[in-house]
Amino acid sequence: MQTLIKIVVILIRPLFSYFCSMKLIKIVSFTQTENPELFEKALAIRTEVFVIGQNVPSDMEHDEFDKTAIHYLLSIDGNTVGAARYREKNNKIKLERFAVLPQYRNEKLGQKILAKVLNDLKHSEKEIYCHAQIAALSFWSRNGFTSFGENFFEAGIEHIRMRFDSKKTTI
Repeated sequence: MQTLIKIVVILIRPLFSYFCSMKLIKIVSFTQTENPELFEKALAIRTEVFVIGQNVPSDMEHDEFDKTAIHYLLSIDGNTVGAARYREKNNKIKLERFAVLPQYRNEKLGQKILAKVLNDLKHSEKEIYCHAQIAALSFWSRNGFTSFGENFFEAGIEHIRMRFDSKKTTI
């Protein structure tokens, strides 16, 4: 009987450890007017990542498009750690302001936000594009985006235009 108990404990311990280490990830979408509290949380993440982390002027980061954009907020176990938005521009969809707090990077959280955004847009016939920071080029490329045009500077940071090709991704 003791041997059986030892075997059961040996088999169950890894499962217990696995389930205890799981994190509850939640992604919500909203507009600034329908949920100003969530918008403030998203703006705090963007401020930390772009204004503090990359020296983007705050008036460029928080712009007039926030009022009409669809915003996303990613939380882990109730802590907000990632944000993004998209907006319609010239009959296209522009993805913008993808940000994950530094201590949560390299956990594929940006990819999770992007997957949610793209899933929400899956019935759209409009072109989906972004202005990708050169430092994030591999992220966008891995997720089905192809660069086009010349590099340019936005808020003092080098960017390139990229468009989404749903045939190039498994998101």
